[in-house]
Amino acid sequence: MKLLRVLAVPAALTLVAACGGGSAGAPQSTAASSAAPASTGTHRISQTTARPPAMAGVTARGALVLLNPATGAPVRTLVPSGVIGDEISVGANGQIIYFSRRHGCVDDVESVAVSGGTPTLITTGNLPAISPDGSTLAFARQPTLTRHCMTGSGDLSAQYSLVTRTLSSGVERVYPMLPAGQSSGLPAPISHLSWAPDGTELAVSIAAIQDNEGWQIMLMDTATAQNYLGGTGDTPVPVTGPDRRRSYWREGTYLPDGNLFVSRACCTGEPVRNVSKLMWEITPAGVIKHQVAIGFPGLDHTSLAVNHSGKWLLYLAGTGLYVSQKGARPRALGSGLIAAAFM
Repeated sequence: MKLLRVLAVPAALTLVAACGGGSAGAPQSTAASSAAPASTGTHRISQTTARPPAMAGVTARGALVLLNPATGAPVRTLVPSGVIGDEISVGANGQIIYFSRRHGCVDDVESVAVSGGTPTLITTGNLPAISPDGSTLAFARQPTLTRHCMTGSGDLSAQYSLVTRTLSSGVERVYPMLPAGQSSGLPAPISHLSWAPDGTELAVSIAAIQDNEGWQIMLMDTATAQNYLGGTGDTPVPVTGPDRRRSYWREGTYLPDGNLFVSRACCTGEPVRNVSKLMWEITPAGVIKHQVAIGFPGLDHTSLAVNHSGKWLLYLAGTGLYVSQKGARPRALGSGLIAAAFM
């Protein structure tokens, strides 16, 4: 399946494809711009104009809301407060939304019907991702890294794990960060989770461990893996393309054809300074297929999602919501969000 078609844009935009093409914090053209790697001619790509599918989101104030597909504005509140980002997940039938809510120093995974009602507590954790068949929920269990919530000192890696839970039975399988008895000295927090179309693997986006280093996407086989950071059953997605030695995958989510929709940042270093943010479709081997958009170097690009047909993509640039249809130039649709997903 060809989700996104390769189209080039004027040379002024393609300069951002190489690390160093701009200053941190300043937009390179627009976050809704689209470009293609290499030069195959100069063409303009039309902007997304069709009405996107139904969406849900989490506002910066922590409310889980349904969004107007035409404007991105909240139209109905399902949970008024406490919901955290950057991930919410909608069941395949579009009727149940899974989310995480913070209560003091504890994050709980909960669900609520799209039609409304009282949320159902499932278990402790965050970043919920429901499997394609709706049978299994994946989520992270990791500490809240604020001073009054920290427990213990020194190595915190033992407190980090990925969990899959069979919803019908409540049976959980836990994948620690590292094998028992091993220590990294530093945590490798999970920042986003996404199921493969066949429900056998998870794309595990891992946040910075220290000084903007450690960002990566790990493909974890849920049947054979013992841990989420590395080892048997874990395959890292290599960074390829321009300036690959200094670039990293900020976040990724599976597409229906088995490829990945990713946010790629360049460059690493101390002090942290990114000079480009690019949105790509890549293969699980890291091979670049299509460039979807040029983002804002000074903004984080998160909450990547794709609808069930694979024809629509969304992501947040900072708190701004962007949508793209079949690879058309993404359109700014709303703002003030910390998570979003198609329904």
